[in-house]
Amino acid sequence: MSVQFVQLGTPRQEGEGLRIGTVRRPPRGVPKAEFASRNYYDVWYPELSPEPELMHMALQSHKIQAEGNAEEAAKLWAQFDKQFRKQLNQPSGKHTLELLAALSHGANFSVGCYCEDERRCHRSILRSLLKEHGALIAS
Repeated sequence: MSVQFVQLGTPRQEGEGLRIGTVRRPPRGVPKAEFASRNYYDVWYPELSPEPELMHMALQSHKIQAEGNAEEAAKLWAQFDKQFRKQLNQPSGKHTLELLAALSHGANFSVGCYCEDERRCHRSILRSLLKEHGALIAS
């Protein structure tokens, strides 16, 4: 039993279990009835996504990186990381992380976002936080 981290909209892996979408908005142009069948998510849980202001910060970091300023992008990403952790350190976020960590010991499930590169996505922070809360993480 464990938790996996996935890109929403990609084919499901064997044993992945329930797919939880940790995104602020549902996929555009996809009927709600098709979210699961099109490999987006089975359950939408936007509370595990960055607040809109934080999402803007992450997107700015990506833009600055693409413009070739890696140092500035890294600083902005570090600020995003710190603020997102602070967001999830609130009671409801903490309780959710504790719940998911406990569930990972008895069930397979996955946590996902649309981002292609997990290293530059809030999924990487969720991975770290869940591990800190004792979750079993799939390799």
